[in-house]
Amino acid sequence: MAGDHQAEGVPDPVLDGAGLRVAIVSARWNSQITLRLLDGARRGLATAGVAEADVVEDWVPGAFELPMAAKAWARSGRVDAVICLGCVIRGETTHYESVAGECARGIQDAQLDTGVPIAFGALTVENLQQALARSEAAGGHNVGEDGAAVVVEMARLVQRLDPGFRGEA
Repeated sequence: MAGDHQAEGVPDPVLDGAGLRVAIVSARWNSQITLRLLDGARRGLATAGVAEADVVEDWVPGAFELPMAAKAWARSGRVDAVICLGCVIRGETTHYESVAGECARGIQDAQLDTGVPIAFGALTVENLQQALARSEAAGGHNVGEDGAAVVVEMARLVQRLDPGFRGEA
């Protein structure tokens, strides 16, 4: 599994999520994995100080639908950031490329269109074992937990650059 190779001197993020409002959108497809990612996202937000009452959760059919739900939450003005959680496992057809690529593009477009940070927590893996390795319980690697850190850091960056920003597009 690839990892992050940090150089010396790169500052660690300050993950202060107090007062942030976050939506988590999870895909029901491959829910064995997305539930594990959701646990990680909840854990990561709590660790960063995001209050449980400031977190809303929604479900969509699959990873392909994540961008639309994320954009709707971002445009609602009710959240400062969104975490998208899904799992696309390569199969025997080209369906994987279409779903994974469009999910990634859609999430990026949604955050660029709205200015609201949206974390890409949709696994795109070759097999179930890879998905399980990226959605481990507390103490292990969990992309949902990574997504929580991403949205807290990016929401604070956006707010620092535009102090009046509250997630409205």
